[in-house]
This record gives sequence, C-alpha cells and structure tokens, in this order.
Amino acid sequence: MLIQFNFKNFKSFRDDATLDLSATKISEFNDRVIELGNEKILPVVAIFGANASGKSNVQQAFSYMVYYVLRSFAFGGDADEKKSKSEFMQPTPFLFDSTSKDAPSTFEVYFIGEEKDKYRQYNFGFSVDKKGVCEEWLNVCAKSARGKFKPIFYRNRDNNELDLSGLPKKVHDNIKTSLQNETLIVSLGAKLKVEKLKYIRDWFLKHEMADFGDPFENLFLSRYTPDGFSDNENVRKKVVDYFSSFDNSIIDFKVEKLKEDEDDNEHLKINTVHRLINSDETVTLPLQEESAGTLKMFALYLSLQEVMETGGVLFVDELNSRLHPLLVRNFLINFLDSSINKNHAQIIFTTHDSWTLSNNLLRRDEIWFTEKDRDGISSLYSLADFVNEDGQKIRKDENYEKNYLLGKYGAIPELKSMIVMEDE
Repeated sequence: MLIQFNFKNFKSFRDDATLDLSATKISEFNDRVIELGNEKILPVVAIFGANASGKSNVQQAFSYMVYYVLRSFAFGGDADEKKSKSEFMQPTPFLFDSTSKDAPSTFEVYFIGEEKDKYRQYNFGFSVDKKGVCEEWLNVCAKSARGKFKPIFYRNRDNNELDLSGLPKKVHDNIKTSLQNETLIVSLGAKLKVEKLKYIRDWFLKHEMADFGDPFENLFLSRYTPDGFSDNENVRKKVVDYFSSFDNSIIDFKVEKLKEDEDDNEHLKINTVHRLINSDETVTLPLQEESAGTLKMFALYLSLQEVMETGGVLFVDELNSRLHPLLVRNFLINFLDSSINKNHAQIIFTTHDSWTLSNNLLRRDEIWFTEKDRDGISSLYSLADFVNEDGQKIRKDENYEKNYLLGKYGAIPELKSMIVMEDE
C-alpha cells in the first residue's frame, strides 16, 4: 500500500509537496483504516481545489513517476540512430522561476509490502532533469526495525557516485555496464531479473491512472475490455452486475470480433442489450451511443477490477465528471468497505464536487486541497492539518462542505464579475 508520495519542481508545484496516506490520530471512521505491519493507512484520498490550482498536476506527477519506472530501461537509446531512438520523456519543471526551470524534478514514494514480504517498508525515489537521472535511491525497513531504513542502492550523477552494496554482487558489473543516464537502476535491474528490483518495479505495475478531464482519454479508456469479455459469458455477467448497481436497463452485452489489424490487434464491436418496455424482446445499442456517464463507468470497470485484485492504487483525475454524486459515493464504497476491498486497494481522486465533503463519507485526513498563490505556485495540504484563523484545527462536527464553499479552508476560486461587454 502507498503510504506517502512526495514530489518537487513539477509543473505548478515548485516546492516540496507531500500526499500522505497514513492515518492521523483522529476518531472518525476508525473501522475503515487499514492496519499493515506497524502502519495505519487510508484507502481513500480526495483532492479538492479551484480550476488551475494544481489538482491534476498531483495526478500527473504520480503518473510520470509510474511511467518512468516502467519504461526507463528503454530511455537510453542513441537519438542519432532511428532504430534505438530513446523514448526518454523529460519532466516539466516549474517554469516561472529562473532557478527552478533548469533544476531537476524529484519524485519519491514510501510504501509497505505484502504479508509474504513481511510488511517491509520501502522508500524509493529519483531526481531527473533534461539530461536524465541526477539521483536515485532505494531503502528498506523491516517491520521490526520501526522506521530505521537500510540502503539498497544509491546513485548521484553530479558526484559520480554509485553504491550497489545492498544488491547481489553478481549483478553489479551488469548494472554498471548497462546503466545509462536516462535509465533507472530499478527499471534496468527488473529487466535483468534482479529479484529485489523486480519487486519494486512490479509494485508500480499495480497502479491504474485515469484522466477523465480529457474527453479523448475518456473515449480511449472506454474501449478497453476485461480479459475474456468477448467470449466468456461469466466475464460479461460480472460487468452487467457492476452496471446493475447504478443502471439496471443494461441486461447484457453482445460482442462481435472484427478483423484483426496488421499488428494482430483484435477489435471488438460492442453493443449493449436492453429489454423493451412490457415485453420480453430486446434491443441492442452501440456502446458508443450510450450516455457519457455510462461510458465513463464502463471505462472505470477495468481499472477498478485490476486494483481490487492486485491491491494497487487507482488515481483518477475528475472522478465526479459526468457522474451523479450518489454514484461517486457508491463507487467509493468499494474501497471503504473492507469486506469488498480485501486486498487493500486505494483510490486517490480529484474532484470539484463539494457534496463529497459530506461528513458522513470522508475522514478529515482523507480530504486534501490544492491552492495556487499569486506567483502561480501550487501547494498541497490536508484538512486534518489545517489551522483556522483562530489557530485551531478543524473539528469533526463542522460542516466541511459549507465551510469550504465559504472559503474557510482556502482552495476556492477568486470570483470576479464576468463582464465581457461594456457600454462605451
């Protein structure tokens, strides 16, 4: 499970930002807190804030880290040779500062391993600039060590330092020979089948990203289907059961396999099946003609299924977009209910929907805000840590939604009159 995500100098976040999923010592909804090893971890985090305040950049920072870990073994190609051209993707630093625009971007996670890994904690991170990796580190802490981390490896480009002492000696030469500026040791080591590094890489493989603020990605995601969806009736029934929790008009799916393309990719034509009113007859409708909300829930199904099975993190930008608040609540119950969420999956989502701030849904430490100052610098903070103008922390009996809309927690837009035409 993810305990903490730290990042710095990425897009609108110039300074250090921390998203902490460890539970604080507050009294509400203690039954939903997940205890692993010596840690108490939250299954849900919601991020609120004004438009352009940096909410999406938190998701994009995490997505960039995941992408870099999973793909950086292919980043070291020679750009002058077409066949081995590097796929290296530079980060986007904070550009409105003469120092930060040329400084590296930093990404770091703390997470706890599975029971079979004896609930060890890991700390992994790296800094990267337009030339490649500046620094990278991996540390581990046993359950019995209580916060004392032991280094597995460390590298620093500027100091020409490379310490692999925590890895098997037999792999040192291979890593030193193959490692390139743009490549992470974790990614390379996983490719070389170094067990410790493969474990870290595989943790990142569990996570699912979705950006529903982008209509093209929404459509793209809705075209993905679960394994066996085309020819396994039981798989389709599970999807129908999922839809029945919010829309019982869809009673089945009809799937037609279309001709495969040159890359042997299978294309599916998906129709939804509806029953006619006062009749046992049915009618089919192309999936793409269903409502935007239905398409979004179809797109979310596969990601939900994946993280529920693997215990990964689902990071969704604009979860509430085109969805009714009660449907969002129903979706979140999958993560909040331990009888459903047996593998300790987590969801982090951004939203504008203040209804989600209702006191009977989220803990104070599950509510986070982004705010951008007049210099365009974003900050990230939790309601549990917020101190009001009287120097007091927020009480659990406050009306979070009302106070947020009144601006008592910050993170709302500064509204001015929208005068687009004036009489001369």
